[in-house]
Amino acid sequence: MSEVLARMKERRSIRKYKLDMVPQDIIDQIIEAGLYAASGKGEQATIIIQVTNKELRDEIAKMNQKIGGWEDGFDPFYGAPVILIVLGRKDWPTHVYDGSLVMGNLMLAAHDLGIGSCWIHRAKEEFDSQWGKDLLTSLGIEGEYEGIGHCALGYADGKLPQAPARKENRVFHIK
Repeated sequence: MSEVLARMKERRSIRKYKLDMVPQDIIDQIIEAGLYAASGKGEQATIIIQVTNKELRDEIAKMNQKIGGWEDGFDPFYGAPVILIVLGRKDWPTHVYDGSLVMGNLMLAAHDLGIGSCWIHRAKEEFDSQWGKDLLTSLGIEGEYEGIGHCALGYADGKLPQAPARKENRVFHIK
């Protein structure tokens, strides 16, 4: 089995992170992998926002926690110090699919580099809100974007989870 396929089988979502910050050069490599994801007609209609500022990270976590309906104090990012937010340009018909491919590349690259990751939802609701639109404007981002997902990144605090056995009867052959 190739190393790439082995890494795909090993990667699992991490739901407990150490406080240690991921070095910028590693974050840059992960982001680069996301930028090379396939996209409809090669349009590259997705963007990635890197959040390492703890104050902003905590503000986003608080908003995500409220959208999810959890009690105060719950961290939907599981303590991850880095959040990469993937958004897709709303006027592009494949923006959700393209953004999903970006998320997959981010998580696989992180795993390959020894960094834990987890796809966290509710980015759509965050960036449909005035708060999210104002954040994009403050960053100089113009146009209409839909939040696809948050890629939580950090060093796993504990053993890496093992993949459960794959369910049967999920592949059908037409010959």
